[in-house]
Order: sequence, then structure tokens, then C-alpha cells
Amino acid sequence: MKPHSVFLRKGCVLPGHLDPVRSPYGDKWKLVEEITASIFDTMIRQAGWHSMWMPGSCSRRGFGLTAAKATHRALTRGLNAVPRQFNAAELQSVYVSWYPGFCVASVTLHPREVMHSSMVEITPEERLRTAHARKAKDQFA
Repeated sequence: MKPHSVFLRKGCVLPGHLDPVRSPYGDKWKLVEEITASIFDTMIRQAGWHSMWMPGSCSRRGFGLTAAKATHRALTRGLNAVPRQFNAAELQSVYVSWYPGFCVASVTLHPREVMHSSMVEITPEERLRTAHARKAKDQFA
């Protein structure tokens, strides 16, 4: 796994003509193949959409008998920690330590948001409250 890899939450909508090769990663995510975050960001912006790097990060550790297994476990845990309101994540770093009989991997991910319209002036918390309010309104309508 390379730093600056992009993961998209299943169901993430992309511009119509943009269809990068994606492979499943766990139950809820897909890895964008062979495209780094900066290139992906450029592609999204050229389509007239927005790809925003959100503040904060998700760091997790994983243990395994091999570096690959430890990294997979840490990455799966990290992706599960990305807040639900974000539909993408960028892998910032992977560090692996070897010990007699096992490996420990530490990963850091940054949430990203891919969207058609820019809501830069609205914080993620405000966007979440608005979404919850809209959902509650729809339930009672």
C-alpha cells in the first residue's frame, strides 16, 4: 500500500465521465487503483466537482504474522474510524515494526469529501446536523 492512495466509500458518487479502476477493500470501501490523491483531486476539479481534504486524521494499529497482514488490519480499522459523513479517505502514512514472531503496522488516514457543489463555508458538523434535520423532516412528512 502506497502513501497518498485514495479510498472511496462504497456508494460514493463521482462525475459521470470519471470512472477510475477500483478494487474492493473490506465491506465498505474501494481502493482507487494507480491514482494518487493529488492526481485524483485534479481529475475531480477538472470535472467541475470538489475534492476537499478535511482536517483531522484517523490513526490505527494492526498486528499480524506478516507486514502485509498487519498493514491490512490497521488499514481496515483506520477506514472504519473515518466518520460516516466523509465519502473518501487518503492514506497518509504506513509504518511497520517487526518483532520476534509478529509485526505491528500503524496507519494514518485523512478524511476527504468528494462532492458536486462546494459547501466550504459550512463545517462538517453543521453539514451533519443539516443532514439529520432533513432526514427527521422526511420521516414526519
